[in-house]
This record gives sequence, C-alpha cells and structure tokens, in this order.
Amino acid sequence: MNKAIIHPMRTLVLGGARSGKSSYAEQLASATQREVIYVATASAVTSSTDSEMQMRIALHRAQRPAHWQTVEQPLMLGAAIAEWSSPERVLLIDCLTVWLSNLLFLEEKNYPEIGKIIPPELFHQERATFLQALADAKGDVILVSNEVGMGIVPQGAISRWFVDEAGRLNQAVAVACERAIFIAAGLPLILKDRAC
Repeated sequence: MNKAIIHPMRTLVLGGARSGKSSYAEQLASATQREVIYVATASAVTSSTDSEMQMRIALHRAQRPAHWQTVEQPLMLGAAIAEWSSPERVLLIDCLTVWLSNLLFLEEKNYPEIGKIIPPELFHQERATFLQALADAKGDVILVSNEVGMGIVPQGAISRWFVDEAGRLNQAVAVACERAIFIAAGLPLILKDRAC
C-alpha cells in the first residue's frame, strides 16, 4: 500500500499592529494538534534595555500554551527552519518584520535621512538562506508579518527603506506559501489557499 506524500503547508499571516494576527497564527498552530515550536524573532536578551519590548515579550509568552517550546532566533531564521522543521511538528515564526529590523540594525551605525541605504552584508545572505529554508521545510510553517505599507509614505530614507523591504519580503514569502491570510480587526481574509 502506497502512503500518500504529504507536502508541508506554509502559511503567511499578515496584518497591522494589534490586528489579531499573532492570536490567529497561534490558533492555526494549535489546530494542527502537533508539537509546536515557537520561533521568536524578538529576543529578551537583545531587548534587555527596552522595557516596553520586554513587556510585549512577556505578554506573548503568557498567552502561548506552556507546553510549546520557544526558540529565540533574532537573525538566523533559515538555520532555525532547517534545524526544527519536521513532519511531526509545526513551526510558528513571529514575526518577520522584527527579524527584518534586527538585520537592518545589526550594525551600530547611523543611517542617513536622505540618500541610499546600504544594508549590512548579512541582510542579503540571511534573507536568501531564509527563503531557501522555507522552500525546503520538512513540516508546516506558519509565519507572522506586519503589513506596514498601507499608510502614508514615511519620511526619512531609513523608514522608506524598511517599508520597501518589508513589502518585498512579504511578497516573496507569499509566493513561497500555500496560504496567505490577512487579518483586520481580528477577522481573517483569505488571500491565497492552495490547500483547498
């Protein structure tokens, strides 16, 4: 008897700040009834001087089921996917825009308000490694990301660069995913679903 080949399901959950995207992604992960590895891109260690970010991290931890394993990976998401993905578990990565910010501000330098932004060399390498690892994932992956491009064009070269790169990243991830879901006011809008 031939066993059916089950392909990993990759899901992108997008939304604005406090849209309910993380809660929705957590519900999707729980519904799989598999082991969940929560890959956090915000690190309590690197956020030790930011009390507001520490409070956000603590709130997210309190809302997650206690039996979920948390892996903090602020930079090397591709390596985390390669290490932790398997058919028996689901990876929940929260969130891509924090990861993007981590890569952008990896080097302690002042970016110009006007002119071209040159990102750290690690940015290009890690972005490519991440997208390849996502394509090669052995198990389900749920990714959370902010949709930051729906407002006015921000002032300052670094802010515009971030919005542009976040949009490009979201597009690349959406192409790689079987599902893409936009969350607004806690309500899901299915943008793409190849699972049906």
